[in-house]
Amino acid sequence: QVQLVESGGGLVQSGGSLRLSCAASGSIFSINSMGWYRQAPGKERELVAVITSAGSTNYADSVKGRFTISRDNAKNTLYLQMNSLKPEDTAVYYCNVEMKINSLRYNYWGQGAQVTVSS
Repeated sequence: QVQLVESGGGLVQSGGSLRLSCAASGSIFSINSMGWYRQAPGKERELVAVITSAGSTNYADSVKGRFTISRDNAKNTLYLQMNSLKPEDTAVYYCNVEMKINSLRYNYWGQGAQVTVSS
């Protein structure tokens, strides 16, 4: 089993910054990618940013230039640095780990971290 524990969410004013962390533990191997998703009230969950095992990154257009995803492999920890936050960034942010084993993909999710940006 894989456990993902997020931290770093909170309330911030528009233009402010937050840093989310996701600590992974358990049977972690053959990681294909790690990423952050978010879900605002009444909306579907959407990809925010992803980083592959090779270190390449991809971002949603809405956060490009403002958010940075990174990972510390030694600590099995994923980060999301969020700058210039906007009220529309308000959502529950979820950490995701995708493992690929024998051509099968396994996805694990954290419990979610609330991020609220006030105007």
